[in-house]
Amino acid sequence: MSQPLAERIRPNSLEEYLSQQHLVGDKGAIAAQLSSGMISSMIFWGPPGTGKTTLANILAKESQRPFYTLSAIDSGVAAVREVIQKAKQNDTLFSSKSPILFIDEIHRFSKSQQDSLLGAVEKGWITLIGATTENPSFEVIPALLSRCQVFVLKPFSKEDLENLLKRAIQKDELLSQKKITLQETEALIRLSGGDARKLLNTLELVVLSETSESVKVTNEMVMQKAQKNTVLYDKTGEQHYDIISAFIKSIRGSDPNAAVYWLARMIEGGEDLKFIARRLIIAASEDIGLANPTALVFANATFQAVNTIGYPEASIILSECTVYLASSPKSNATYKAIKEAQQTVRKTGDLSVPLSIRNAPTKLMKELGYGAAYQYAHDFKGNFVPHEFLPKEISGTTFYKPGANVKENSLKNHLKQLWKDKYNF
Repeated sequence: MSQPLAERIRPNSLEEYLSQQHLVGDKGAIAAQLSSGMISSMIFWGPPGTGKTTLANILAKESQRPFYTLSAIDSGVAAVREVIQKAKQNDTLFSSKSPILFIDEIHRFSKSQQDSLLGAVEKGWITLIGATTENPSFEVIPALLSRCQVFVLKPFSKEDLENLLKRAIQKDELLSQKKITLQETEALIRLSGGDARKLLNTLELVVLSETSESVKVTNEMVMQKAQKNTVLYDKTGEQHYDIISAFIKSIRGSDPNAAVYWLARMIEGGEDLKFIARRLIIAASEDIGLANPTALVFANATFQAVNTIGYPEASIILSECTVYLASSPKSNATYKAIKEAQQTVRKTGDLSVPLSIRNAPTKLMKELGYGAAYQYAHDFKGNFVPHEFLPKEISGTTFYKPGANVKENSLKNHLKQLWKDKYNF
């Protein structure tokens, strides 16, 4: 058999489809569409190996629609138009069932390629299903995004992955010829990074490398056999997460040399440059914050520049930003502030807004005292007047605690001067 295990046991119906019950379960949105027979254009957004392609195939099969597929990696505008032309000529054009066009990695389509889909989707010549590992808000043009429903596919749970392994052993014609015992599954699951396709193919590699008819799968055995076949950088697997983690931790740890090294590893491995740029924006806010507010501006400008320039020159821009962020003073005070505030909201619920700072657009609201005791800060010296802005139940709570750096020390002194003893830093 030349097909890999993941392909051989690909589910053919919703009953066989593991996970994503929020979409395909009894109350799931996709199950509801299948029941009604009205399939909308949609985008599947989720990590690699979570069943995006499989789900598109099942939708086409169970709705009895012609199915066309394109990969954004090797398909241009001409290929898109050719498929649309075939769809228009299809007999099903005259029924309520338009053909399904599945585009894998739709985030790799350029604006012009995405534009070429608009008319066909709008006129109903095709039902578009796009698959992406990237946030559609950033990668799909607004006009196309507004014509599609976005469904988020969640990573497989450990239980889902273990069930997948068991099903493969029982149902696959090749594996079922051996007596396989899953003694341990942790290594298989860890190496897969939650990617079902990688999990199954690793299982096959491990099992078929054994000449014995009886195979006991253990963590040690998996690590010995699988690691020899692991590529240096898999941008959809474990290395992807490990290296981006090392990259961010190097920036946080103020080590520009290590940060640039991990950046180079990602670039040489073919990582999406915009993914790296987005992570720099997050690092600028989470790890630097108000210790150097310019860092966020710099990182955001980097994302825009990378998006404009593209590879290979964008690597220079990414390097500049990486070194700048790694060399910058650090503070996670604003990160901790919002986390603590969110935790308080979850504990205390929807506390009432103090009457003095409520909006009072109507006469009745004014009569009820909305905004009555509010004092306009700009009417006072220094544009400040002490006032209570928090609900009374949490009055005096401090969420933002300035970090120990030059800029935030200045903010700390300013706030203490304004609020006297109220701010307990």
